[in-house]
Amino acid sequence: PPRFEHFKPVCKTSQLDQCDQQSIVNAYDNSIRYTDHVLSRTLELLKENSPRFDTAMIYISDHGESLGEKGLYLHGMPYSLAPSEQKRIPMLTWMRREDALAWGLDADCMRRQLNNSLTHDSLYHSVLGLMGVGTSVYQPTQDIFSSCRSGLNSPALKGTAHDYRSATRQ
Repeated sequence: PPRFEHFKPVCKTSQLDQCDQQSIVNAYDNSIRYTDHVLSRTLELLKENSPRFDTAMIYISDHGESLGEKGLYLHGMPYSLAPSEQKRIPMLTWMRREDALAWGLDADCMRRQLNNSLTHDSLYHSVLGLMGVGTSVYQPTQDIFSSCRSGLNSPALKGTAHDYRSATRQ
């Protein structure tokens, strides 16, 4: 939105050959400022509602952007040819300390994994695990939280065929 256009001038067309390099970078930087605003508002909403609900947020960008590096712009190169600017993307996880403890998550363990390489494939299994959804398609090896979760408090393991107590007896 125009009120988030802090960096100017801004490229206003998808025809990037009609824009100079700085206006393209400015448009991108403004989009990051707006994303930051949306995430901040989301966190405020979650915090306001945390007395009534268990709250958590996972944000992951769908792709990166090239802003002229190696003569490339935007995204969409085949993965094997795409530069790191298109493949390395942000991911953010937030939850209240009380909820993390209740879910059996070790915050120190999670901090130690900050620089691990992940893929979008992990998102699906991580949300299933965090929400405690019992399904045969859940793969703990793809769940970014599983190695930092104590088995007895794991929402993903309670009341499912993967119940921790049953698994330990087999």
